[in-house]
Amino acid sequence: MSALSAPTPSIDLLKPLATVTAGGAMTGSDQAKRAAIQKTARDFEASFLSTALGSMFEGVTVSAPFGGGQAEQTFKSFLNDAFAKQIVKTGGIGVAASVQREMLKMQGLGAEPSP
Repeated sequence: MSALSAPTPSIDLLKPLATVTAGGAMTGSDQAKRAAIQKTARDFEASFLSTALGSMFEGVTVSAPFGGGQAEQTFKSFLNDAFAKQIVKTGGIGVAASVQREMLKMQGLGAEPSP
């Protein structure tokens, strides 16, 4: 693999998958795929929220002695990321659930996302 090539994803989003075994139980592979989809959806929502929070706090300034300078601008993005991850951890705004539902449909797993 060259330095410029991207790694191949572990889940092929275009290929439908079987969701249950003949007895009706979910396979371990399907459970792992569902967990990966849930994590991806939550990560996407956190990224979305971090960007939204960055735009929202763009014009906010803090007066001396606690604000200003390069460090404030640098660490503001870290704070936005932390805020976004906490928002998602406490239930989010619904973006992850919608993304997860669509990803499950694309995989042929078609069940409601877990909370």
